[in-house]
Amino acid sequence: MVNPRSESPGNNKSSDAASLGPLAAAIEYATDAFQRGILFLDVMRERGNAFREHAAETAPHVLDFDVELILDGRTLARPVNYVLARILPPDGMSIEPAFRPFVIVDPRAGHGPGIGGFKADSEIGVALQAGHPCYFVGFLPEPMPGQTIEDIARAEAVFLEKVISLHPKAEGKPCVVGNCQAGWAIMMLAALRPELFGPIIIAGSPLSYWAGVRGKYPMRYSGGLLGGSWLTALTSDLGCGKFDGAWLVQNFENQNPANTLWTKPYTLYSKIDTEGPRYLGFERWWGGHVNLNAEEIQFIVDELFIDNNLSSGKIQTTDGTSIDFRSIRSPIVVFCSQGDNITPPQQALGWILDLYSDTDEIRNYGQTIVYTIHDTIGHLGIFVSSGVARKEHAEFSSNIDFIDMLPPGLYEAKFEQKTSSVSNPDLVSGDWIMQCEPRTLEDIRALGGNDAADERRFATASRVSQTNLALYRTFAQPIVQTFIKPQVAGWLQQLHPLRVQYEAFADANPFMAPVAGLAEEVREHRKPAAADNPFVVMQEKMSEQIVAGLEAWREATEAFSERAFMAVYGSPTLQAAMGIDPESNGSLRKAGKSPLHKLLLETRIAELKARMTEGGLREAIVRSAIYVGMSHASFDERGFELVRRIRAVTDDTERLPLPAFKALIREQYFMLVLDEEAALAAIPSLLPARAEERRKGLAILRQLAGARGDLTGKAAKRLDHVVALFNTKEKEHEPQVTRIPARNGFREHRAKAS
Repeated sequence: MVNPRSESPGNNKSSDAASLGPLAAAIEYATDAFQRGILFLDVMRERGNAFREHAAETAPHVLDFDVELILDGRTLARPVNYVLARILPPDGMSIEPAFRPFVIVDPRAGHGPGIGGFKADSEIGVALQAGHPCYFVGFLPEPMPGQTIEDIARAEAVFLEKVISLHPKAEGKPCVVGNCQAGWAIMMLAALRPELFGPIIIAGSPLSYWAGVRGKYPMRYSGGLLGGSWLTALTSDLGCGKFDGAWLVQNFENQNPANTLWTKPYTLYSKIDTEGPRYLGFERWWGGHVNLNAEEIQFIVDELFIDNNLSSGKIQTTDGTSIDFRSIRSPIVVFCSQGDNITPPQQALGWILDLYSDTDEIRNYGQTIVYTIHDTIGHLGIFVSSGVARKEHAEFSSNIDFIDMLPPGLYEAKFEQKTSSVSNPDLVSGDWIMQCEPRTLEDIRALGGNDAADERRFATASRVSQTNLALYRTFAQPIVQTFIKPQVAGWLQQLHPLRVQYEAFADANPFMAPVAGLAEEVREHRKPAAADNPFVVMQEKMSEQIVAGLEAWREATEAFSERAFMAVYGSPTLQAAMGIDPESNGSLRKAGKSPLHKLLLETRIAELKARMTEGGLREAIVRSAIYVGMSHASFDERGFELVRRIRAVTDDTERLPLPAFKALIREQYFMLVLDEEAALAAIPSLLPARAEERRKGLAILRQLAGARGDLTGKAAKRLDHVVALFNTKEKEHEPQVTRIPARNGFREHRAKAS
């Protein structure tokens, strides 16, 4: 009897391998390597073709959602190449008309638009899943003649006005999400037009460009090591007034040579049977380079990257208005990562130290700042990673009203896995429980930062940049502009190394003609090597060694760059020549204080103290709930879910809209901060006369207090205190019992209280 397994192709293969002996593994690996090489070239060919097709589109983007154009910035009085589009939700997905809209703004940092929604698990995707209407602010590859950063800000203000007008019944202003460089752009606009904004989420956005720690994040030294922004002006002149965004992309790639030169292409090669679609999807965005006007990029480099004027409030608009982040009235959510070497936590959060002396000052300005720091994710992963989208961005989307209701102050957002053991899991919408823990400025300082000597070094680099730029504009720029014509600029752009690496593998290259046919034949006869093939194992080991070598090279060059920057710009002679005071103590970029703000604050404090006895049951419940909640180490989303029930208390008044309810919470919070004893003593005067209404309010208060589980310790004592205050009011309106002596002991006599 013949065994069927002995005649199977696999068995024949095993028999052949056995007959070849030690050569079998080598032949298997050689066949696999050859096939992988052909398939790799075919993916490169597809990438080159996609690059050409993408560049030929009028409005290229990588959004994975259907969109509807709402406003075209090219039609505005000051035209810009930005557009506002409505995201059309996929079939079967419902949008709640009362939910605040989300507006996602993509970065114009060399790449084209769409990365905030280029797959289902993205910032746009999770906002849609949470029921929010979504809008997208994107841009075209070519800037409008003469457009400036200020023009773009004005255009985005028009976009937000339009979104607000389209959602008159929404319970709150739009939540605006800014990725990378779009983050500082919307922060600038929010400082100028705070009335247009709901909560602001800035992901991987650099706001304090000098900040960092020694031994890490060398990108902040680039401006000084290149002699300042004169090179930016030269590059714009070589583009005939336009700056090629491919140079910005190349700067990003230079930060991680191991990934750029080896890991990314090797991952594709080693997983060629499955990795192609993911690789091509990302490369479609990564290779979609866009241009900026010379005025735009010069402003960015001079005012932000080198002079670091944004966080210190030194940037002014053309009408003389200072851009001061302390003018922002919406909650600010800062999302950054320890693994981000482009925008480290110090650059994302350092502006807080530049603007405020302590957390009391943050509260005095009525600001709410929430930050969260990922442990490992890289710069792009902050707004590209599916895992990050499903966790952090999903939690921000579903809890955006909770964030909007937080009392003023500084918080760190933490995310706890929802399990069956947590209290009231039905109050949690997703897989994580979001908690906001109060923080102080010391927590920001603990992340590390510059000392006074470092600040003087960066200030010196700024002065050197200004000097070199002036020299370039005086002596070299006229010559460059004379010889560079539009046709020459076009040739230089096409010959950029990043573009050449795409074009070289496209079908337009005749040497790539046979690749498609060979790849099809390889797929029909694909024979991958076994994972335990000794040559495959050797290949993996060699890859690890190559990565280690490139990492060592990166670390060495970064260390040299840092030492060179510190030595050159730490020179007392150079600092003196640039007019830097050697005794300055680190206050070179601190924002100034306005005496008017102090006067307004004193007026507001007096007003709040005078109004402590004004209000009704709603004010009493909110004040009591905040008092009990202040004993916790954090604010929890479960508590906010129950807070919604307070809004249903009629108290002879109509249900408050969300903005008014937010104002109520903040007012009651400030009353407790100003004078806790007086604020608590006034609670009985706020309670209604009807016992039924007081009991109803007390029941809601108990529910709120127990949202996170049974109360213990300080929280339990605080709840007992406010319950006693509610009962005090109860006793005032109940008949008093007067005991009088009687012949047969005591008998009760009831009399109404006068």
